[in-house]
Amino acid sequence: MNDTPERQETAPRDLPPLGHDHLQRVLTWRTVENSAAYLVPHLSPGLSLLDVMCGPGTVTVDLARRLAPGRVIGLDSSATAVEYAAGLAFDAGLSNTSFLVGDVHALPLADASVDIVHAHQVLQHVDNPVAAMREMRRVLRPGGILAARDADYGGAAWYPKLPALATWMAAYRAVHTMSGGDPDTGRALKAWARQAGFAEVTSSASVWCFASEAEREWWGESWAQRATEADFVARAIEAGVARLADLHEIGGAWRHWALDPDGWFVLTHGEIIAVR
Repeated sequence: MNDTPERQETAPRDLPPLGHDHLQRVLTWRTVENSAAYLVPHLSPGLSLLDVMCGPGTVTVDLARRLAPGRVIGLDSSATAVEYAAGLAFDAGLSNTSFLVGDVHALPLADASVDIVHAHQVLQHVDNPVAAMREMRRVLRPGGILAARDADYGGAAWYPKLPALATWMAAYRAVHTMSGGDPDTGRALKAWARQAGFAEVTSSASVWCFASEAEREWWGESWAQRATEADFVARAIEAGVARLADLHEIGGAWRHWALDPDGWFVLTHGEIIAVR
């Protein structure tokens, strides 16, 4: 596996939307600081890491800087995401990264080959999360850790209490479940890790909070766009939880929320450090 695979000299600037449920703008906001702070005490230069479902690579690149010269591998099921992430790493001048297209249930790595597996917002979208965790455990060296963090939409709260946002939550939960995932994954991570064979599991929790003008614009516009995307619309209507008019109303409500100086949104996350 090459540490410096062939890639474009700069990250693609005009990619189509990434092949994930979340918008590209949502994924590219993520960093170690806002999405993996619980992992920071376990990071040391020279350790190797696999970033499962790495998306466009913003967290992967941030981790690679902290672990250099340790090898960092980003894996995603989307070739577009892998291409973007590889370009981002190249732009950052990193030589300790590589990126692969792969499946979380069949990781293309040898047994006991990495020190850390990082999975952020992954297990909520997997139809068999315990099996996925067993596969992550397989590639960990003895004493290595699985670091997983997932949202728990049962812990979401917002202000003002716009009726259309309550409709959004019902629609989102239904679409997420219909897609084979679990919108309340954060609370189950510890139990799933133990079922997957991890005997030593430490749990914690943290939140994303969106309250400033810039945060509201980013989060609100992200969901306003997603609520009217073709795939989400089709699934919400198929589930019988929203009509097309409802979804357009949801988009408008998110934009209204984003412009409200009193707007506030919090999303709870469960986190685990599981030792092999």
